[in-house]
Amino acid sequence: MNDFSQGDIIKISGFKKKLFIIVSKNAFIRATGIFHVCPMISGILAGPIHIPVKGKNGESGTVICEQIKAIDPKARGCTRVDLLGYEDIMNVSDAVQGIFEYD
Repeated sequence: MNDFSQGDIIKISGFKKKLFIIVSKNAFIRATGIFHVCPMISGILAGPIHIPVKGKNGESGTVICEQIKAIDPKARGCTRVDLLGYEDIMNVSDAVQGIFEYD
């Protein structure tokens, strides 16, 4: 298994051209062996929970933060293709956290 981390941009087997961002904290990934992802797509407007990002190697799109999925990389073929910079990781994490805050 690859050593996946928060902010990795990955491909998941079975999702043809779609990319995903790992949003789980690294401590959670290490403790459980699974991680949560949000899809990254092109052609959608930015908004409070639709965060535009660009990876360090040029992959870009908008992260759809309300579509969180749990992935077991041992059961699914996952491949890292790029990674986000710290600012983009923080923006995505803030949007995901905002979905679950108390009113």
